[in-house]
Amino acid sequence: MKTFSEFPVSAVLQANLAQNSFVTPTPVQSESIPPALEGRDVVATAQTGTGKTLAFVLPVLESLLKQPVETCVSAVILSPTRELAIQIHETFVKLAKHTGIRDAVVVGGMSERPQLDSIRRGARVLIATPGRLSDFIDRRLVKLSGARILVLDEADRMLDMGFLPTIKKIMTLLPVERQTLFFSATIESSVAHLINTHVKNPVRITVGSTTRPAEHVDLHVYEVEQDRKVGLLQHMLKNQGGSFLVFARTKHGADRLAKKLQTGGVRSTSIHGNRTQGQRNRALKGFQQGEFRVLVATDVAARGIHVEGIAHVVNFDLPQVPEDFIHRVGRTGRAGARGVATTFRTKSERGDIKKIERALNIRLTSQFASAVTA
Repeated sequence: MKTFSEFPVSAVLQANLAQNSFVTPTPVQSESIPPALEGRDVVATAQTGTGKTLAFVLPVLESLLKQPVETCVSAVILSPTRELAIQIHETFVKLAKHTGIRDAVVVGGMSERPQLDSIRRGARVLIATPGRLSDFIDRRLVKLSGARILVLDEADRMLDMGFLPTIKKIMTLLPVERQTLFFSATIESSVAHLINTHVKNPVRITVGSTTRPAEHVDLHVYEVEQDRKVGLLQHMLKNQGGSFLVFARTKHGADRLAKKLQTGGVRSTSIHGNRTQGQRNRALKGFQQGEFRVLVATDVAARGIHVEGIAHVVNFDLPQVPEDFIHRVGRTGRAGARGVATTFRTKSERGDIKKIERALNIRLTSQFASAVTA
């Protein structure tokens, strides 16, 4: 399929696609949407930023439009983080306009009363993090016996976060006869076991390499000592345009760096696990809307942030494991756009960079920092 207009979906969905300027599907969309529309189970692996959210939201809505109108939960979309769940909701709302199909966001860290009110008012789709949904199930606040569609988004990330037992529990409460759409950046052994056990004869789709950064992201590395990193980052901000997503190793480090940049006149904020959900929402929204040019994040944001047009990702501190490098870098160069990912390393971290290059089969281009940090 070369255009969304070729997909066999309802007129109301075609109108919503056009209204939101969805014209040309990405590879993962063009390959996964047709079998999903046929009711097939789908297992799709693709790098972050390739349009996976639309690839499952559109078939879910089309399926529900063809079913008799019900007041029970008809579809469950599981997401690893609150931020990602909220962004899935935003896409859902755009495509569900004039369909009469409502959703409810079920996540921790936010007041549960509005979430329960949305369910009671007849939400047919739950967009949930596993922990909060499991809590609602245990308290008999939600039933999943009528759900005919299950979507697992960023499945590998959910398992990395320890949600495997909870996801298995949720799956056992869903009807055996259901459609399962399984989206993941990588297929590790635990993910493969989950697929083999709970997904029936799926259509398997792999788009691009999921173990290395996208080809349209330029990978740079600067060797710079710790006390000169801030100066180098400020120089980059002065001489390069666009928004910056900067990764720090610790929560306190993220806050300190954001404050230093603010003091230097750069509109900056931070996002990490110690911030309240309201603070996280405001930081992310401000970054999306251009209120902040720089968002300093810990790895809680590596997959939970889906913001179009991030010009530059900076690894201010090295990631803990090579796989996290992929997820960080995947925040730029999205949907075919060009991006730049820059890594700061100290002299003592040369070996760590070589490990990342070997593990991911990549080469980072060395840049010279001495002149700009002196």
